Amino acid sequence: MNVKRILVVDDERPILTLLEYNLKQAGYEVITAADGEEGLQKAETESPDLIVLDLMLPKLDGMDVCRTLRQKGVDTPIIMLTAKSDELEKILGLELGADDYMTKPFSPREVVARIKAVLRRSEQRTAIPGTDEEETEPVYESGALKVYPERFEAYKDGVPLEFTPKEFELLVHLISNRNRVMSRDQLLSAVWNYDFAGDTRIVDVHISHLRDKIEENTRRPVFIKTIRGTGYKFEGPQEG
Repeated sequence: MNVKRILVVDDERPILTLLEYNLKQAGYEVITAADGEEGLQKAETESPDLIVLDLMLPKLDGMDVCRTLRQKGVDTPIIMLTAKSDELEKILGLELGADDYMTKPFSPREVVARIKAVLRRSEQRTAIPGTDEEETEPVYESGALKVYPERFEAYKDGVPLEFTPKEFELLVHLISNRNRVMSRDQLLSAVWNYDFAGDTRIVDVHISHLRDKIEENTRRPVFIKTIRGTGYKFEGPQEG
């Protein structure tokens, strides 16, 4: 069995110790770092399967670590840790490519549950069908947009698009439910698979990211429509 490696980056020793103990008890291999520079270096050299990244770090803060990794093409899932008052920082973290965030204080059990959920989603990207299956593999088409859920691939006008794991999963869920209105709470449940306690801002941020990547004009979206007071629906053309 392949043991997953978790990198925990936090400058508070009690939190590092607590997370390291509980993650090892849950069956993970744990790597730790106490500042942003060390965290960035280990993220690039230790090949972790997931990173738990504190926002406020010495030497290099969590935002800069996340930004640098994404700019370098490192798509390792990132769960960002923030203080309860850091609402803007949470949103910025998601915009920079973090897959999830948790507010302090948190329970170790919740961290383990979040890690399991994020890893389960990211593992779907490895399920690439072989040549013999490619003719029958699932594909969603809408105008110039073509999405292959099992390959973790999407194209617009034949040009490959880049998504974070959560962005891609959200896109697949929307396009596979074409013309169905989905509330933010429904999208949270379907894509994130755990309770965000009504914190639907994470959905809005990811919808914004998707529109930036697939819409010609984000102010007049063709594919993902906002249903005022309710949520969103995918309303692109069928094929063409």
